[in-house]
Amino acid sequence: MTLASIFIFMRTIIYIDGFNFYYGAVRKTPYKWLDFKKLFNLLLNDSNRIIKIKYFTAIVSGKYDKSKPARQKIYLKALQSHIPEIEIYYGHFRSNEKRAPLANPTQNNKYVNIIKTEEKGSDVNLAVHLLNDAWLNLYDCAVVVSNDSDLAEAMQLVKRHHPEKILGLIHPGKSHPSYELRRHADFFKRVRKGTLKIAQLPETIPGTKFSKPKNW
Repeated sequence: MTLASIFIFMRTIIYIDGFNFYYGAVRKTPYKWLDFKKLFNLLLNDSNRIIKIKYFTAIVSGKYDKSKPARQKIYLKALQSHIPEIEIYYGHFRSNEKRAPLANPTQNNKYVNIIKTEEKGSDVNLAVHLLNDAWLNLYDCAVVVSNDSDLAEAMQLVKRHHPEKILGLIHPGKSHPSYELRRHADFFKRVRKGTLKIAQLPETIPGTKFSKPKNW
């Protein structure tokens, strides 16, 4: 029996916190036209067989840039056309006017009205899928791509009730990784710009009309 014949592949599902990933890894870079499957194949071991990539995001607002939703739509269509393993789950953005204290208040002006925009639903959706897929035994290894400590409880529950499952954490950025997430992860990796650069989608997705927007 050869070594190749006994090599064991781990069914691996990737769970991407889209909002956290965008602001942590690709915002203000030229690498937004990203091929997620290629990226994670570069980051993970040969034993990880990616069977699904679950991408949790929300449709962006066009309030300040009317072309932004259209660019996002093209990208999401490109991902679905190019990566058969990807599944996209939508939360939503919510904007509210709130009164907040000024950083440098004066005697006559201590507060200001602001518009606070929050992405809602994606972290909850990700946590539910992570747990439910474990109970359904859909993966051997789950990889959480986020630095949101709100996901720590879901990771902790997976490790408590499914100790045979491998949990990975991929940190999307240069900031300090969440201790609460790392303590429940069996391995940890960081997304770096060099890897983003070589993990880009084709300028035009083969067999489609979806092309990288000029200002993407």
